[in-house]
Amino acid sequence: MIRVKNINIHSPYYQEMRELRNKVLLRPLGIPDHSWEMHDERSWHFVALENDNVIGCAVLVPSEEHKSLAQLIQMAVDPDVQGKGVGQLLLKEIITFAKSKSLKEIQCHSRHYAVDFYKKAGFTTYGETFTEVGIPHNHMKLELQ
Repeated sequence: MIRVKNINIHSPYYQEMRELRNKVLLRPLGIPDHSWEMHDERSWHFVALENDNVIGCAVLVPSEEHKSLAQLIQMAVDPDVQGKGVGQLLLKEIITFAKSKSLKEIQCHSRHYAVDFYKKAGFTTYGETFTEVGIPHNHMKLELQ
């Protein structure tokens, strides 16, 4: 059974999370390991666990300027289980968590091929397509009730 857990950087799962982010998101693009960890200390971290192994993860970074806003970054699912609902399970838990923190909006930069994934969870695109880490991205947001 897959479960989602909110962890911090002192959790034993944090190192597994870092490795998954490097493996799925950074190394395929030639980006140095740990390059996107600048907000980790002040962020909320989520891991999807199966048999106590990290198979998915995401980071929710609270805005320093707008207390009701957070940005979802570094969402990764192990390639062996992609397409099996792990990402949607993570998103569902993150949305529930965000509501419990009285956040009003979650934003993300979605790689162009992941736009439909986020749309299934209620996110909408806004603004122009842009290039980040050499890949077309879209601005997306989810307004929370």
